[in-house]
Amino acid sequence: MTGALLLAGGAEFGGQMAVPDREAILSAGGLDAAIRIIPAAAAPDHNHQRAGRNGELWFRSLRARDVAVVPVIDRASAEDVRLAGELETARLIYLLGGFTHYLGQTLVGSASARAMGAAYASGAVLAGSSAGAMVLCEHYYDPAAERVHRGLGYLANACVLPHYDTFGRGWVARLSELLPAAWLVGIDEETGMLAQADGRRWRVYGRGQVTLHRHGQASVFPAGTTLTLHESAMP
Repeated sequence: MTGALLLAGGAEFGGQMAVPDREAILSAGGLDAAIRIIPAAAAPDHNHQRAGRNGELWFRSLRARDVAVVPVIDRASAEDVRLAGELETARLIYLLGGFTHYLGQTLVGSASARAMGAAYASGAVLAGSSAGAMVLCEHYYDPAAERVHRGLGYLANACVLPHYDTFGRGWVARLSELLPAAWLVGIDEETGMLAQADGRRWRVYGRGQVTLHRHGQASVFPAGTTLTLHESAMP
């Protein structure tokens, strides 16, 4: 048994993100499911406490009853076996947005990452917005250094371009050079894509749309449509 993935394009915890987040709660087992928030991506500018609290309040506003922030904020805390234990028993684990490469360096190969993997293998939902969505994939982009790094690998051969309707679309040309065979997954703000039971089909929810790029072609999937990440997804 494996869980589900929710990848969101940014502007989390408000507006039409309620739609995909409610779907993620249902996939995780309902309103009593244990939801745990990882604020590490917001730590470099000392925003992790406020951002984590915003996430907790948001999920409680959606009527979830078991919501907590797990204070994984750096590599040392990511290796803390007690914190990893909290993640392993969670049913929905949410990675906040913020500093993408910092989040990747914090999590990849850590005890917390292994705990996330165990939770996912037992049916949990792994979710991320912006930087969080990027690091969940096989590849993530560090725009400051214009480099690609290896992420947690839950979506193979893919790289998320968040905030696609504002600045993310500007990364397409560079990433097409760096990752010529990968799926480039542009996700608008207040928009999420949730994996269906077979792990290949995804449903788009929220305000905007998802744009898939590969081999110089682009396909657009508005909210309410389903996409499939394999060769036949392109027209």
